[in-house]
Amino acid sequence: MPLDAIDRKILRLLQADAQIQNADLAAKVGLSPSPCHRRVKALEAAGVIRGYVALLDGKAVGAGFVAFVEVRLERQSSGFAERFERAVVKRPEVLECCLVTGDADYLLKVAVADLDDFHAFLMEVLTRIEGVANTRTVIPVKRLKETTALRVA
Repeated sequence: MPLDAIDRKILRLLQADAQIQNADLAAKVGLSPSPCHRRVKALEAAGVIRGYVALLDGKAVGAGFVAFVEVRLERQSSGFAERFERAVVKRPEVLECCLVTGDADYLLKVAVADLDDFHAFLMEVLTRIEGVANTRTVIPVKRLKETTALRVA
């Protein structure tokens, strides 16, 4: 779907405040409410807008400890990969799972309550998935930037 300047402005505003009222959104992009609503619905139908979420404070909900885990499989075969992927996508602790290049096969972003919970996840869940050869964990000490907003060019 080709995006024009108004679509881009709508996307930027919705990323900043997904609860913005349609009338306010329309005013900010220079449209009347009906055409603005149609544009938002078209962006949703095209899959440009995949959904709307509430961003939570991790500490407040018991998931303030974040770790990045590199996972290497025993073999790079479809069977090992499919088994691993099926197992990790079910886990609520795993916020992101990416197939990556380099020394690791996968990179996970994991959020749990604390170091003890992370250790339990690592030992009782992740390393018990058949085919996991080893893991390497990076724990951020300070988060300098955390956003879900994409650059809308």
